[in-house]
Amino acid sequence: MALFRLDGRRALVTGGSKGIGLAAAQALSALGAQVTLAARGEEALRRAADALGARWVVADVGTQAGVEAALAAAGAVDILVSNAGGPPPARPSEVTESAWAQGFETTFLSTARLAAGALPGMRQRRWGRIIAVTSLTVERPALMLPVSNAMRAAVTNHLKTLALEVAEDGVTCNTVAPGYTATERLQALHRDPQEAAALAARIPARRFGEANEVGAAVAFLATQEAGYITGQELLVDGGWGI
Repeated sequence: MALFRLDGRRALVTGGSKGIGLAAAQALSALGAQVTLAARGEEALRRAADALGARWVVADVGTQAGVEAALAAAGAVDILVSNAGGPPPARPSEVTESAWAQGFETTFLSTARLAAGALPGMRQRRWGRIIAVTSLTVERPALMLPVSNAMRAAVTNHLKTLALEVAEDGVTCNTVAPGYTATERLQALHRDPQEAAALAARIPARRFGEANEVGAAVAFLATQEAGYITGQELLVDGGWGI
């Protein structure tokens, strides 16, 4: 029997039109999964789906309606990859009430709602994978990312708690926490080349990660072989968290 195959499994990947979400979708597809991509921007989403041969749906999963649309488009979801965009940077003392509310909707509630929608079918079929992409800031908070720090920590603990309930049903719940990864968001947060180089030099691996390295970690946790791994946070950070 071939190892690490996902033939016949259906995967829904949110934020799947670019970056880590797209990399996760590519890795899942390479293992044989039937992938549906969900994102807000139609043009980028269509291009990504066409290149991958995947289904796609325009959906803002920061809303209940968007969650329902994404789940409906994907059908019977065996593998849920919840990948929400990061909240904008700010100093902790300057975060507004609306920014907290927006972060709660887009980062935490999106995952909670998606999981709630996918779980009944997973439990009935006695097989499922719920994987959320979070951040190394869950372990080492970044000063200028207070909303992300808080909401991604909430996602992590929600899935750990959920794992306790559904493990006996063959459903695993895990998070993948990327370190500094070469994505558009990293470029936006560290525009100065000298600053970026200095940051990379502080990482034990002496470089930024690649999106495909995070995607591969997501795909591994989705496999049958990872079925005894649940309630865990997998850091993909080049050693930053050591």
